[in-house]
Amino acid sequence: MKRLFLLPLLLASALRGEDPQPKTAEEIVRIVQNSYALQNYKMNGQLRDDATGRVEPMTLTMQNRVMRFLFKNQPPEIVHLDMNTSPATLYQVRQGGSSVVPDSQHGDKVRGMQFNYEDLSLGFLYWPRPQLMGDDRVSGQKCWRVRVTNPSKEGPYHAVDLWVHQGSGGAAKMAAWDRNSKIVKRYQVTKVQKVEGATTLKEMRIETINPANDSVVGRTYMTLDDPVKQ
Repeated sequence: MKRLFLLPLLLASALRGEDPQPKTAEEIVRIVQNSYALQNYKMNGQLRDDATGRVEPMTLTMQNRVMRFLFKNQPPEIVHLDMNTSPATLYQVRQGGSSVVPDSQHGDKVRGMQFNYEDLSLGFLYWPRPQLMGDDRVSGQKCWRVRVTNPSKEGPYHAVDLWVHQGSGGAAKMAAWDRNSKIVKRYQVTKVQKVEGATTLKEMRIETINPANDSVVGRTYMTLDDPVKQ
């Protein structure tokens, strides 16, 4: 089965050729929610700030539906996403203990880079009443475009569009808008690699957008080594 692993969603294929194709936005989002197939793996990688060149090494593990991001630079930090709850629960482990990341901090940058705790929490996958916006293509691949809208005033995003690959069920692209319908965040996969017959993420570009003029105000690249079975 062909698989597609992407971050921060880290989504893998939930569709096979013989499976019926989903008909509604709810079914498509459910596939994405249930497609965390990368289990018992570890990947080393890094975040790199495009403007300064600053590098933040990290280790990513996935086990028992818990995704952990380990940052060893000072101050050390572990961010782990427990997907056994609905919606998934995001925890932050620092010196002194572990705590749930509150909604008021979901817009904060992770390690000073261009993604935030909302991006890691995947909370937008659980927003109600998703809308199917039609078909689209990402890098030549046919995708469904699904829009989810924040039911509350908490968090940095009002709406998020997901481009879900029709062949794999994985999310190929993401864009987020603020409450004035201005784009503020954009993700795009720039490199992939083949590992044991799977197509996995090698590099992804994460951009923060100035909503006033659509210019890019910050860019981070996430790169990952080959997955290693634990």
